[in-house]
Amino acid sequence: MEVVEGCRLPVLRRNQENEDEWPLAEILSVKDISGRKVFYVHYIDFNKRLDEWVTPERLDLKKIQFPKKEAKTPTKNGLPGSRPNSPERELGLPYLAASASLQRVPVDKLPDRTNSIENVTKNLLSKRKLEAVSLATQCSPVTPAAAAPEIPTPVYAQNGSARRPMPQVAGRKRKANCLGTDEDSQDSSDGIPSAPRMTGSLVSDRSHDDIVTRMKNIECIELGRHRLKPWYFSPYPQELTSLPVLYLCEFCLKYLKSLKCLQRHLTKCNLRHPPGNEIYRKGTISFFEIDGRKNKNYSQNLCLLAKCFLDHKTLYYDTDPFLFYVMTEYDCKGFHIVGYFSKEKESTEDYNVACILTLPPYQRRGYGKLLIEFSYELSKVEGKTGTPEKPLSDLGLLSYRSYWSQTILEILMELKSENGERPQITINEISELTSIKKEDVISTLQYLNLINYYKGQYILTLSEDIVEGHEKAMMKRHLRIDSKCLHFTPKDWSKRGKW
Repeated sequence: MEVVEGCRLPVLRRNQENEDEWPLAEILSVKDISGRKVFYVHYIDFNKRLDEWVTPERLDLKKIQFPKKEAKTPTKNGLPGSRPNSPERELGLPYLAASASLQRVPVDKLPDRTNSIENVTKNLLSKRKLEAVSLATQCSPVTPAAAAPEIPTPVYAQNGSARRPMPQVAGRKRKANCLGTDEDSQDSSDGIPSAPRMTGSLVSDRSHDDIVTRMKNIECIELGRHRLKPWYFSPYPQELTSLPVLYLCEFCLKYLKSLKCLQRHLTKCNLRHPPGNEIYRKGTISFFEIDGRKNKNYSQNLCLLAKCFLDHKTLYYDTDPFLFYVMTEYDCKGFHIVGYFSKEKESTEDYNVACILTLPPYQRRGYGKLLIEFSYELSKVEGKTGTPEKPLSDLGLLSYRSYWSQTILEILMELKSENGERPQITINEISELTSIKKEDVISTLQYLNLINYYKGQYILTLSEDIVEGHEKAMMKRHLRIDSKCLHFTPKDWSKRGKW
């Protein structure tokens, strides 16, 4: 029995609990090493970063499914369509719009949560972003089909506990917008995606997927004192993909084929920080603003590196329409890159982030949320509300939901009653205070299950569980942006003939 590309069968792997499991996987490639076959597999319904080469001993040949022969579907140019990806699940969440006030009421007088939410969200399914069709395990966000009218909604602080629904989110992947995007008002819908728009935005359409870009091509990257194992394909030069280690200068991000070449380069490289203007510094954390037109080589090298860890947008080499904000950590040797985000100089859809990434050695340490907070701090200075470009990755979805939840709860818990009346606040006021786009505020309130219907009006109910959980989360959040340390003057790019 010969195992060929396209076959599906259970493959042995270790899960996070270090237990053996046999998930279904698809064979993407087969190669021969010293007379022994190895197979590159993608685990169905798992994130693509878990794809790996496996030996025949890990394959369960008893349950093998051979690929079906299908007629090739012609495209507009008369060429066959691209190879289909693994099955994809889509997630739809409704948006709702309301204004809000805060009040305490007895638990037993609150109406049924489910019915009230259904009334509010009726017929408000969101439209999927036209160009965002992501791969098998990606959680795809949407923009709302139509904004609901503002409804007066009191917001209640409730004693007692409330159960928060946890929407099922498939472990979906991001397509890397490395010239432009980790870790979300992110909902899918049944809207039919149209052709991708040809602007600075780098959302990928799925027609460019092929067997080459579905496989990791870089084995290992050495960046300063860290060695990184890439998660996804990145279009580094072909001759570098066969190397056991790809060496990068941690200051200019130039790629080199050997340690000797890197050492020779370091004697000539004068950079000890990213090129561009340092617009923020507090303690050891700094942010640098880099113009994609003025610093093309650095911007392109940054995108190639980021593409190794992002899988939800297409990488282009025209960095002119983008600004890059690189976060660094300072020590005696220089400013070391921690993560970055990019944004379009002119966004017609209020995007304040195109790509966003915290490098793996710095993940789970609060830096991702710091990047998100900094992007909204820039939006506040610009006097705009913003939202990240969709789709976000699974990690991006978690990070943005967490940031939105903490920021909005912080606003609600600071409200104080006046003259014995319950405090009042509207969705628009929350949006203006935080620079979070109104649709993202609404989806977060719904995700937290705060909206109820009480005595003929919509209210927000803060349960003791939510308040307690928020206070614990804020105690762990040590890294925050200090607006006093930001030195940033926004530019009006629309008045410039060329960026």
